[in-house]
Amino acid sequence: MGNLGGHVGSGFGFFIIGLWHLLNHIKLHAQNPNSHKPLLWFPTQKLRYLELYLIMGGSTVFIALELFITPQRHQPLDTDFTIPSNHLHNFEHSVMALAFFTYAAFAVLLDRMAPRKTRHSLTQLLGAVAFGQQLLVFHHHSADHVGVEGEYHLLLQLVVSIALITTLMGCGYPKSFLISFVRSMSILFIGVWLTVIGFMLWTPELIPKGCFMKLEEGRRVVRCHNDEALERAKSLVVIEFSWYLVLVIISSMCLYLYMIRIYGEKVEYQTLSKKESEEDEEGDVEAQKRSKVDESKSFVQTGS
Repeated sequence: MGNLGGHVGSGFGFFIIGLWHLLNHIKLHAQNPNSHKPLLWFPTQKLRYLELYLIMGGSTVFIALELFITPQRHQPLDTDFTIPSNHLHNFEHSVMALAFFTYAAFAVLLDRMAPRKTRHSLTQLLGAVAFGQQLLVFHHHSADHVGVEGEYHLLLQLVVSIALITTLMGCGYPKSFLISFVRSMSILFIGVWLTVIGFMLWTPELIPKGCFMKLEEGRRVVRCHNDEALERAKSLVVIEFSWYLVLVIISSMCLYLYMIRIYGEKVEYQTLSKKESEEDEEGDVEAQKRSKVDESKSFVQTGS
């Protein structure tokens, strides 16, 4: 992940999954506002486990890129089979991908084999472990902790923390739409921010003024000429994060209002139609009762 392609590729994956979750959560909540139970993954009609298969496939490709394709010798170990310092970040990134692969694989197995009562909670727990692993790696990353890249990773940890907390809360509050909405939005924002990191740190034209790109331990990093330039660059990162945060919130809320208007109107129309039909049936029954009473009265009058 220590380059533009790795960040943009993984960011695109998180963005698609987050958007997919956001769309499904809002749609199901609009259709069943009282009985909706949020899920951690969503089956498709033609291939039930498509989302989980994509996570496993993407994680496998990512691990292969980090450990066998990107390294110059196509393997990350030294001649004495130890891990060299310049490949520590490759193993760190691979561990994150392995955690998400494990989550997706066991989510499939749990859906097929586990009882309904424990299936949801265990899947939530696996998702929380994956986000926890991601947070741990970014917090103790072997890459830059104090420079511009460190500031990007620090803000990324905040978003991952929200995804972790909301996933854990999903175990105790399985029917909360708000928790699932925030979790989906945080997953989407992880994807957005990873993509931003990829472009801003590995595109020379986008590096802040007073900073430059140099090669350290086999990877390109951003360094600044002095402390003033470094502090300015960090402040720009925070401002940039705030812009994207507001953009994601506005987009998510607009999507919610749009989908509630579409699917909520359909549910309301179906409910009104059902009530009208029931009222019509009740009216027909009452009319039939009146006609029977009138007939009995006329019969009595005729007999008298």
